[in-house]
Amino acid sequence: MLDVRKMRLLRELARLGTIAAVAQAEFCTPSAVSQQLSALEREAGVQLLRRSGRGVELTAAGADLADRTEPVLALLEEAASALAASRAELAGEFRIGAFQTAVRTLLPAALVALGAEHPRLELRVTELDPAQAPDALRAGVLDIALVHEYDFVPAEPDPALRAKPLLEETIFLASAAGERGELPVPTGEPALTSGEVATLRPLLVAREQPWIVASPGTLCHLMAVRLCQGAGFAPRIRHYADDFAAVLTLVAAGQGVALVPELALADRPDGVMLTPVPARRRTLIAFRAAASAHPAVTACATAIQSAAASYRAGCLARGPSSARSAAVHAVVVSR
Repeated sequence: MLDVRKMRLLRELARLGTIAAVAQAEFCTPSAVSQQLSALEREAGVQLLRRSGRGVELTAAGADLADRTEPVLALLEEAASALAASRAELAGEFRIGAFQTAVRTLLPAALVALGAEHPRLELRVTELDPAQAPDALRAGVLDIALVHEYDFVPAEPDPALRAKPLLEETIFLASAAGERGELPVPTGEPALTSGEVATLRPLLVAREQPWIVASPGTLCHLMAVRLCQGAGFAPRIRHYADDFAAVLTLVAAGQGVALVPELALADRPDGVMLTPVPARRRTLIAFRAAASAHPAVTACATAIQSAAASYRAGCLARGPSSARSAAVHAVVVSR
């Protein structure tokens, strides 16, 4: 009998192309992936992989088995969801992936609510960039994850995943008070209309400033670069930082300007000026399509939605004088 867990690794290899990429998605070592695939070949009794340069590629039999794996995994997950729904209470391990600002602002309340309502559900949180979350979900490393969609960085549809909208945030240009100059006159590029100048003014003013951006390979990095390119320039990057608290501290110290979403403003330091830019960040709750009926997925999504609504209500209650008041415009999508 073929081991379905090893079959999933073969499916991921067919999708991602390299053993290293599979290992990264699985949060394990390439050697562990290679060992499991070798064991699958022994179980199958036919060659599934062959060497190709420094990597491997699937044989015809391997590609065929990888294609047949997706519906097998979906059926097993649907069966597991049906069994879970028949039990009197939720129990077992449930793995949640979330980006840093959500871990700090939204997840604590959701975890408390889930723990109180389902005490036998063992909740495990992994902090990771939303760019990694889809692979982690497909690999079965996570059961649910918070992912992003940015203007200028459209998400590729994935038929194996489903997503529920959670909230929208405005993106702000953060700069040290008094650091920004006057709007420069664009040269060497098509003339901008008065409307375009008004919309892009914050970015155009900051085009000569040094920039603080997230690490390459993250969605935040790609969004910052593309937004600046949309305004007609490439950012002059001085610092890379993924922690928005560190980013805002660097901004306050006059080390550059940065793009930050509303959830990142919970601990905004003094001396940081915020100006909205023409871009939004949308956060979604993602999970495998075959697990959409699993009661733990439904319970977790409901708890996260409630936590997001409560967080927004708290920002509104604190009013415009609060250091977190810039977050009041986040639009929380109801269940």
